[in-house]
Amino acid sequence: MLTESAGESALLLKALSHPTRLRIVALIREQRPCVKSMEELLGVSQPNLSQHLSLLRHAGVVESERDGNQVCYRIKNERVLKLLDALSH
Repeated sequence: MLTESAGESALLLKALSHPTRLRIVALIREQRPCVKSMEELLGVSQPNLSQHLSLLRHAGVVESERDGNQVCYRIKNERVLKLLDALSH
């Protein structure tokens, strides 16, 4: 039985259904990076990265915090960590 509504679960799974977003979430899990370093590490453009991060924020997967003039990210939804663990096995 799902503890969240089916709609919330579907939104979470949809947010994680893109390879770039999975790479972003895995990177955030490991490093809590800022946007500039994510661009470099993932090899994606800033506009593309911003679109993916916006979708992940909207789905409640990640949250941002300012560190001076940089924006850094961390995992907001602990269920995402369990999903990533399940995918890696």
